[in-house]
Amino acid sequence: MPKAEFGTPKYLSNKMKSKGLQKLKFYCQACEKQCRDENGFKCHMMSESHQRQMLVVAQNPGKFISNYSEEFKQNFIRLLSRSHGTKRVLANRVYMDYIAQRDHIHMNATKWNTLTEFCKEMGRAGIFRVDETERGVHIAWVDNSPKTLAKQAAIQKMERAAKDDEEREKELLKEQVEKASKLAEEKGLDREPKPTELKREGEQPIKLNLFMKPAAPAASPLTSSSGSKMMLGFKRRKVM
Repeated sequence: MPKAEFGTPKYLSNKMKSKGLQKLKFYCQACEKQCRDENGFKCHMMSESHQRQMLVVAQNPGKFISNYSEEFKQNFIRLLSRSHGTKRVLANRVYMDYIAQRDHIHMNATKWNTLTEFCKEMGRAGIFRVDETERGVHIAWVDNSPKTLAKQAAIQKMERAAKDDEEREKELLKEQVEKASKLAEEKGLDREPKPTELKREGEQPIKLNLFMKPAAPAASPLTSSSGSKMMLGFKRRKVM
């Protein structure tokens, strides 16, 4: 079937289709070529350019797989760090964002067979924090950049300095309390009367008298006032 001529509606339609995402199974990683359907993929596999490229790959397949694996790893980590930072997120969610990129490295071209296998290896390397739940594998990026490590070291140094200052203040306060207690002992200020035990003679029971004593009779106001008047009159006559 001849190709559509440049500028024709068929040509523009094919270009618009090629810009969108296609099925992963119709992508040739060795040639980095995306085919739109099964027929196009079969035609590509039979093409001379694909056969030459496969001969090159067959000479050193380990090198190509290693390069693809490293590129996939770097792109995946870059996407995770930029999109989610150090937050915990589903690994499959990050992978869906990754394969949405048109020119991404396909996982079937790497040394990892599954996404879970890749995440667990990154966890063992200390690049991700990995935990698995019922929803799936969750990952979180571990920021080991020199800038972040220097910032963490500065924070830890400040925390240690604050802790040392607090401990020194506690020691100083303890010394002051001990010194004050020692001075009080020397001056006898802390000698308080010790409680004594109640002792009684014999085995007689203790009796309590709850009756109140009768109040003393109050002086008559008349008597006191007349007596005072007599004393005053006597004193006045004596003076005259």
